[in-house]
Amino acid sequence: MKPKIVICILLVAFCMLASTAFAGAKPVIRADQTYFDINTGLYILKGNVYIEVGNRVITAGMARVSMGSLEVWGSGGVKVTQGDITFTGDSVYVYGTKDEAKIDGGVSFSRTGLSIRANQAEFNWNSKIAEFTGNVNINQNGRSWSTDNLHYNVTTNSIV
Repeated sequence: MKPKIVICILLVAFCMLASTAFAGAKPVIRADQTYFDINTGLYILKGNVYIEVGNRVITAGMARVSMGSLEVWGSGGVKVTQGDITFTGDSVYVYGTKDEAKIDGGVSFSRTGLSIRANQAEFNWNSKIAEFTGNVNINQNGRSWSTDNLHYNVTTNSIV
């Protein structure tokens, strides 16, 4: 009975922390299998993982969530969306308190009139800049080209 009480207290603390960090947004967390690892302090999610905070959504095959630092490690068909922007890849690491995400492995980014493929991408929600690195292929309004790295501003919808 004591482990259930500890888990409940930790979940309440996480929700309070997440509410403060994300301006009142309560996280929605679902998966086929979930458990809290008391030794690592990580919430372990397996199968059809869905994490939503505000208008940001992460889906994956599996993920670990740190309640204290609001970090998310996801893998297996990762998808990160917010509004009309979508990143997909093999894995993601989200630095929740810094509003940053790093997506690795076959990264794909799409938005109306634009698609970008790369080995890796980093996105900062504060600056609204996405940095793509490694075998970057861009298709914008029917025009295609390649480069080693690319910076894209999602607010101005422009390559910088």
